[in-house]
Amino acid sequence: MKTTQLKWTATVAALALGTTLSPAAQTTLKVGDPAPKLQVGKWVQGDPVKEFQEGKAYIVEFWATWCGPCRVSIPHLNEIHNKFKDKGLIVIGQDCWEGDESLVEPFIKKMDDQMTYRVALDDKKNTDKANDKPGSDKGKMAETWMEAAGQNGIPSAFLVDTQGVIAWIGHPMNLKEEVIELVLTEKFDLKKAAVEYEKQMKKEMEMRAVWTDLNRAMQKKNWEEATAKLAEAERLLPEDGRDSLDSTRFNILVGQKDYSTAYKLAAKMSDAHKDNAMLQNQLAWQMITDSTIEKPDLDLANKIATRANDAAKSKDPAILDTLARVLFMQGKKDKAIELQEKAVNLADDEMKKSLQKTLDSYKKGELTKAD
Repeated sequence: MKTTQLKWTATVAALALGTTLSPAAQTTLKVGDPAPKLQVGKWVQGDPVKEFQEGKAYIVEFWATWCGPCRVSIPHLNEIHNKFKDKGLIVIGQDCWEGDESLVEPFIKKMDDQMTYRVALDDKKNTDKANDKPGSDKGKMAETWMEAAGQNGIPSAFLVDTQGVIAWIGHPMNLKEEVIELVLTEKFDLKKAAVEYEKQMKKEMEMRAVWTDLNRAMQKKNWEEATAKLAEAERLLPEDGRDSLDSTRFNILVGQKDYSTAYKLAAKMSDAHKDNAMLQNQLAWQMITDSTIEKPDLDLANKIATRANDAAKSKDPAILDTLARVLFMQGKKDKAIELQEKAVNLADDEMKKSLQKTLDSYKKGELTKAD
């Protein structure tokens, strides 16, 4: 996937989540600004970093254990860490918006050699909002970095140059190695990057406004208006980033009960992203659990769920759960039970109970309501 497309896919995905913290127009932190100080609650892995040292570059990446896209980007970030750690780059996985911080250490252990860089918890004791709301999942780093920069979704990464200045902000999967190289060798054009980032943020503000109207239209089931707003959003995107709107287009088609066109689009999305286990799984899951879909195409759902499972190498319990459900709905109960048992065995304690409940229902010949 091209870099531009990745960038806009991440932008649209963040808007779709609707997790708005602060409007981009009110951002106080941008490319070209000095990096805020690190305000960590606890270092969970690696040597503590008390301050940014001159001559060292840093990636501060915000993530959480509950964040699916973070799980995808973590191995990529680890590759960057391994490649540049001896060249002066320090990678910090800054956990944020975490409801239960006790999950972080087990998560890191499970990731094993795919997450070997430093990891820190946020400082929730010294944030005003955390003090106002005991148990809040909002910490100081989330305030002074994420909220200040208008970053509404995770994973989000900040590249800090050798002088302690922010050189790049965005989705970690979009950070080019050549940018890191230029920053480390102090050849990066910071002024040009700051101007480009300002333009990008203005365009994202336009997209945010259109997306707000689009979501409102979809909630009201005004499909004609939603289609018009989707066309507006499409015009704001570069051509190679427009397929990031396909999931929304699929939802509109389902709302219109145009199942034939919706399934053609679903097949196209699946074909274009054969190795994207998360996208394939989400698509298949929606097709078999969305109660508004009157005529689910189980053969297509099977094909898409199988692709998801192949991409995950049959090691993701959530994806196995999806494929098992499709098979059960197709009347292939023995195979469904076999896959569901495998899902239960692979799942952690939090997911195991739910998957076991589904397995028990399959053995009784019943299809439980999807969570």
